[in-house]
Amino acid sequence: MTKTIKVALAGAGAFGIKHLDGIRNIDGVEVVSLISRDLEKTKEVATKYGIAHVTTDLAESLALKELDAVILCTPTQMHADQTLACLQAGKHVQVEIPLADSLAGAQAVVAMQKQTGLVAMCGHTRRFNPSHQYVHNEISAGRFNIQQMDVQTYFFRRTNTNALGQARSWTDHLLWHHAAHTVDLFAYQCGSPIVQANAIQGPIHPALGIAMDMSIQLKAANGAICTLSLSFNNDGPLGTYFRYIGDTATYLARYDDLFTGKEEKIDVSKVAVSMNGIELQDREFFAAIKEGREPNSSVARVFACYEVLHQLEQQLNANG
Repeated sequence: MTKTIKVALAGAGAFGIKHLDGIRNIDGVEVVSLISRDLEKTKEVATKYGIAHVTTDLAESLALKELDAVILCTPTQMHADQTLACLQAGKHVQVEIPLADSLAGAQAVVAMQKQTGLVAMCGHTRRFNPSHQYVHNEISAGRFNIQQMDVQTYFFRRTNTNALGQARSWTDHLLWHHAAHTVDLFAYQCGSPIVQANAIQGPIHPALGIAMDMSIQLKAANGAICTLSLSFNNDGPLGTYFRYIGDTATYLARYDDLFTGKEEKIDVSKVAVSMNGIELQDREFFAAIKEGREPNSSVARVFACYEVLHQLEQQLNANG
């Protein structure tokens, strides 16, 4: 494909805007439609980014003849069904993490992608952050092997608000959303499937109906282990922080930045063409479309993560 890729973006919230900012830096791509639930707010965003078509209905955008692809930044509970709708409409699709909030949903998407042959990718951003790419390159070159990953995913979210402090129309989830990043990254970086997984969770929030604290242990087939702590109760620095403990070094990854175990900053500016993980993720999506290939973090490649999440959910449910 040599022509300009015409893309629609669904979900004009905090994360959708990150994608719009990233796409501005990518040649050969044009956002032609913006979909979100609040029409007036969506029009404001569309005006800022020069997007001509605005709607509250994904189906209306999918009916646009010129449309090639869709990026979904919508509520978790809508991901699987909307991804299926995009594929059924003949559109390439990138869905933000998580792929689904159930194993059945993930299975349906993987099956539909295989049937259509279209590019279907899930936004497992950690695969694209320059910090994690640097570590991956060290592993691929045989200079570093993971012995343990220690990960903290912390937010202060006792009310249902997004990263911009705005009220959310949906409820976030520690297991099916935030843990998915680390479960996938651990197996990806180790180059080895997860063979053991355990989880415990704290009390269920009376209003939100979700656990606000969770602890997960993972073990890969090659012997590497991972400890993941997640909380919506942490009143402090927000985000996810990764400690890679290996045979030759220790690395601390904080989004797109990387440090040694002694807090010495590592220059990762030459790892990729951008220092923005979301932009790099989008570049991979559009490159896969143009080159007619499977992308890194295709729905098939990340499916094993959702099998593990399903196993952990069953374990948590069995333990009450």
